[in-house]
Amino acid sequence: MNRDAQRRAAAEAAAKLVENGMVVGLGTGSTAAHFIDALIRRVRDEGLKITAIPTSLRSDRQAREGGIKMASFANVRQLDLTVDGADQIMRGSLDLVKGLGGALLREKIVAAASKRLVIIADSSKLVDHLGGKIPVPVEVVKFGWESTATRIEKLGATPVRRWPKDTDQPFQTDGGNYILDCTFGALDDPAGLERALSHTIGVVESGLFIGMADTAFVANATGVEKLTRL
Repeated sequence: MNRDAQRRAAAEAAAKLVENGMVVGLGTGSTAAHFIDALIRRVRDEGLKITAIPTSLRSDRQAREGGIKMASFANVRQLDLTVDGADQIMRGSLDLVKGLGGALLREKIVAAASKRLVIIADSSKLVDHLGGKIPVPVEVVKFGWESTATRIEKLGATPVRRWPKDTDQPFQTDGGNYILDCTFGALDDPAGLERALSHTIGVVESGLFIGMADTAFVANATGVEKLTRL
């Protein structure tokens, strides 16, 4: 299987966890889109009855167009299950780097409100140490973002404001914030860094998801492996 086929296989494995009556969190990104597609097929072909809370406008649109009933935190306080992708998954702990798709704040809000967070990915996302060549996305408020970047630099990062190619505007999240892609190198203490970022003035949220995932479906060329947090 190529990587996209692997992601689809992982997504379909996770979709089998969804049962009638569940409230399901829908992640964001190409791998999460495969999961949403799998749910749409189950709703259409099996009559699966669920409600969902999306982590981005694009996931909301995909799910609605596929016939999935949507909910919000105005009428739901806890979700049964959230399924999402990740940019890195640390072996053993299942700590994560997320947010290269730009939805890390909403993803973390939905994950924190869920009984279970299940991650789906291809095997290239599985690592021994978080960080390295992959930056940690950090969502920051627009006002004074330069000052916030300076404070993050003092934590050992090289922060770069995200600026999509072929555009004349920096990237903005669905919440209207900027993202700084912060290269730290290999992270010796991801939990400590997550705490330091959370206490940095101007930071809204970081893409470090520490101790949140309990299961991951990771696909490789021969199949899908189910990992559980040690």
